[in-house]
Amino acid sequence: MSTIPKTYEPQEIEREIYAQWERDKNFHTTAGAAGEPFCIVIPPPNVTGQLHMGHALDETLQDILIRYHRMKGDNTLWLPGTDHAGIATQARVEEQLRTEGISRYDIGREKFLERVWQWKEQFGNRILYQLKTLGSSCDWERERFTMDEGCSKAVRKVFVQLYNEGLIYRGTRITNWCPHCNTALSDIEVEHETEQGHLWHLRYPFADGTGYVEVATTRPETMLGDTGVAVHPDDDRYKNLVGKTLILPLVNREIPLFADSYVDREFGTGAVKVTPAHDPNDFEMGLRHNLEQVKVINNNGTMADGLGKYSGLDRYECRKQIVADLQAAGVLVSVENHEHAVGHCHRCHTTIEPLISKQWFVKMETLAKPAIDAVKSGALQFVPERFTKIYINWLENIRDWCISRQLWWGHQIPAWYCSDCGEMTVSEVDVTECPHCHSRNLRREEDVLDTWFSSALWPFSTLGYPDDTADLRTFYPTSVLVTGYDIIFFWVSRMVMMGLKFRGEIPFRKVFIHGLVRDEQGRKMSKSLGNGVDPVEVINKYGADSLRFMLVTGNTPGNDLRFYWSRVESARNFANKIWNASRFLLMNLDDFNPTFKPTVDDLELADSWILDRLANRIETVTDALNRFELGEAARQLYEFIWFEFCDYYIELIKSRIYGTDERAKATAQFVAATVLETSLRLLHPFMPFITEAIRQKLPNATGSIMLAPFPTVSELDGLLTVDRDYIQQGAKLFLDIVKTIRNLKSELGIDSRKKTAVVIKFTTSKCADIIKSHARYIRDLAAAEPLTFADEKPAHALSGVTDGAQVYLPLEGLIDIGKEIDRLTHELEKLRSVAKSTAGKLANERFTSKAPAAVVQAERDKLSAAEEKISTLEQRIHQLETL
Repeated sequence: MSTIPKTYEPQEIEREIYAQWERDKNFHTTAGAAGEPFCIVIPPPNVTGQLHMGHALDETLQDILIRYHRMKGDNTLWLPGTDHAGIATQARVEEQLRTEGISRYDIGREKFLERVWQWKEQFGNRILYQLKTLGSSCDWERERFTMDEGCSKAVRKVFVQLYNEGLIYRGTRITNWCPHCNTALSDIEVEHETEQGHLWHLRYPFADGTGYVEVATTRPETMLGDTGVAVHPDDDRYKNLVGKTLILPLVNREIPLFADSYVDREFGTGAVKVTPAHDPNDFEMGLRHNLEQVKVINNNGTMADGLGKYSGLDRYECRKQIVADLQAAGVLVSVENHEHAVGHCHRCHTTIEPLISKQWFVKMETLAKPAIDAVKSGALQFVPERFTKIYINWLENIRDWCISRQLWWGHQIPAWYCSDCGEMTVSEVDVTECPHCHSRNLRREEDVLDTWFSSALWPFSTLGYPDDTADLRTFYPTSVLVTGYDIIFFWVSRMVMMGLKFRGEIPFRKVFIHGLVRDEQGRKMSKSLGNGVDPVEVINKYGADSLRFMLVTGNTPGNDLRFYWSRVESARNFANKIWNASRFLLMNLDDFNPTFKPTVDDLELADSWILDRLANRIETVTDALNRFELGEAARQLYEFIWFEFCDYYIELIKSRIYGTDERAKATAQFVAATVLETSLRLLHPFMPFITEAIRQKLPNATGSIMLAPFPTVSELDGLLTVDRDYIQQGAKLFLDIVKTIRNLKSELGIDSRKKTAVVIKFTTSKCADIIKSHARYIRDLAAAEPLTFADEKPAHALSGVTDGAQVYLPLEGLIDIGKEIDRLTHELEKLRSVAKSTAGKLANERFTSKAPAAVVQAERDKLSAAEEKISTLEQRIHQLETL
């Protein structure tokens, strides 16, 4: 019988195993393969990216589901790929050009795009390599890219069809503009953050000299573009003034005072300056009242030409100058502190500028309704369900989507303008001649599409759309989408809309939402905080299985989780536990007869108990996986393998393994090998590498574990005792006694493996019958030697109570009671001091109100643990004092 090395070295083993999986094409499937189709399309990471903890969590959860369904016999496809990431990728290459002393404009669009493709080929696959180190079992033969030929074909077809149906249009609108990235952004690409600013109160005088209207603004620099002042039609303060003309300070332009129901009467003075070219709400009011649109801020964030001394100033420098000039002119009434939400570019964090420009938009209302109905009808389900409300609320209040970006890298919009007749042509194929006047003097639209436009087609474009492929017919709709809650709006909702529009079906049946990975203090990992943890660093140090198991344990759908190095170490210890237990069993299976199978009569209580526990874990783990409770499934496996199998069962069979009763030995070997092999298959989706490495060494185990069937209870037919309740009750009795003995030893600082006298007094006859017939279990597991049964409590003994028995640890010759009382008293005093100090800190309102919530909670947990320990020590001291 082959065995495994003494020490588990994950790095070398993981590389070898992954290479073997790839050589054997274990990740690949075909549309015609047997089994129910199960498909996940990977949320495509940016081609610029490298693996971070969010990716590691996302891919781990997907891989668990994929491996589980593959083992269930489903025709399982996990389709990988990357996103071209327009803004991010272009920025990387522009940085590279700057080091050469040139810009993209120096080399032109065509040469620049060649440089981007070169960069993509050189660096773009780094993240896919990193996903492999994590153990991701994607079908790499199907790898896709949002700008590959097939995806590009799909993008063109979808764009042209939407345009022809009037759902895509080009118009002059207010859009979110990033002065740093120099492009428009959609509403959901803007992150709003609360900032402390100011509210400037200004006097706008009437042209007839009869007084003034006081307005309030958070952005005085935009007043140069004001073309009106608005009040609410029901505001009695201004009813007799509506229709009069005002003079715009500093500019001396005449502007109207008009009424519009949009105005909030409670904000400021109830009168608001209106700048149609620099505020989306003002833009809409301007359309309603036919106001002029005066653009005063350039795309780069500087002030426009024609503004006198303000032209060319940075927008914030201009703000300072304008405020000073308003004050000098006597127009500034007052300044007050004001907290308000400010939009920032989600890429570079620059404060966005609402600017008026010609852009391309998708009409969303028509597309949104079927996407809402799909969720309300139950055809599409969110896990957890609470995210349904967020999804529906956003879609019910959706605005048209700005899809054009002022970039060179991306899907160039397929529209051509004729320089002779002025007509525009939108086409799936490149246009070389104007269909209206036959001129060949054409100019193509320079803007590219928002990256999320091509991503919205990902579930069907990657399967062959617009062609009618076998993959598309087999795997669409896909089975589940696994993603973070932060991109429900960016991606999930848009995929649903596009899937329903172009395939007539939802793109996936379930959306499994997970949270973010935060640091130990509960903060979001970021470069600015310097608190990020590199998953590759963790893998290199502890192995991929340890990182995967750490990420999934304690994780519940939709909730954030914290990264703790100590939990990674715990997962590594779990891997070592499995390895060492497996090595012990393999070393004692040399004479194992693979054809031997015991009968129920051959099984001892310990055998029946562990097989019954295994059957229970098969049921509970399968149920948890089906409910997407992956963290609960992992917890169940951890407790079963570490405690029940390794700590208890393996210890209990050692006497038979080393004994002379051949049938008893063969039975123990069979049960241990069966439980180990089945446990490895249960654990494989979570820890694929170590389970593969061990199972390859087991008798009767052939082929890769990832292609082996996922365990079912029916595999244990003929081995499970009919009276399962009796088995579990009996096992619970002796295990409770073992735990009590170990706890008593621990409280006295005695090694649990040290043999000590134990006396048991039974309180029920049922307990007495079971324990007396299996006394060897207690001797083996609790080092209880000698073990005696008595009707009376022995003198000078520490006691513990279980269901059906009282357990005594005689102290004579074991400890000095007086010294033990002194030791416990000293420990008690230290704990009381800790509890007092912690309680004082928590009573300090300055601490509880200003310290991070995670720090305050840690102190509360510390106090609770101290109080619990104090209570235990007080009881133990009292018990010793009464002996």
